[in-house]
Amino acid sequence: MANGVELVSVAAPGRRCEDYAAAVDGLVVVLDGVTPPHDGDSGCVHDVPWFVDLLGRTLLEVGQRHGSLADCLAEAIERTAAAHRTTCDLSHPRTPQATVAMLRWDDVRVEHLVLSDAAVLLGGQDGTVTAVLDSRLDELRARPYLAALRAGPEVGAYRTALEALRNVPDGFHTAAADPAVVAHAVTGATPRAAVRAAAALTDGATRWRDKFDLGDWADLLEVLRSAGPAALVEQVRTAETADADRRNFRRGKVFDDASAAYVDLGDGV
Repeated sequence: MANGVELVSVAAPGRRCEDYAAAVDGLVVVLDGVTPPHDGDSGCVHDVPWFVDLLGRTLLEVGQRHGSLADCLAEAIERTAAAHRTTCDLSHPRTPQATVAMLRWDDVRVEHLVLSDAAVLLGGQDGTVTAVLDSRLDELRARPYLAALRAGPEVGAYRTALEALRNVPDGFHTAAADPAVVAHAVTGATPRAAVRAAAALTDGATRWRDKFDLGDWADLLEVLRSAGPAALVEQVRTAETADADRRNFRRGKVFDDASAAYVDLGDGV
């Protein structure tokens, strides 16, 4: 699969998929829609899958142009907001939103962007693997009061406290209706000749490492290389099923949508 892309997006059992994963020549876009609480509205007449699909398709279009990935994301957010600004309250804190992972490459460099708890992996020609992560959410979860709520029996209290920190100063950030959020994205570029392979993943796919500790980032990238994204997600599903009562691996959802894209850049030239 020289210079090719392989990707998969799989819904959690019994649910509509709130992820988006797609690719065109030299560009990969992976989004994870934020599932709203069941109690309360979002101020929007549209659901999360509608938002994620529109944002993803728009981002795939504008991402092929010149300009930074952050600028492309800002334009996509603004265009998506314009599509439902007259029918929805986009200032509502639960307005549809998503995490973002992007990869774009040409003959010179490989660019990346990560917003919230998505992930990008860069596999070097020397065998090293670099994980590009937005650490804000993990840093917030480590704060004593949030850590105590998370460990306690009242899941709702923890979710409410965390929700209050979304898209606010000193909080964490997702792509919603305000293009200014791109200032908080983790971005960068690596010489193309230095990169052998790359991946973009939602947190449903990174459960392989983050929740179930099935290996490190290098091991995860190797699964993608040798077996493909579908096999990675299947391994996550197996681990989720084996711990359906969440007794061994604490997590908000038993199953989560999972998306992964693997890019084989060959010898980097």
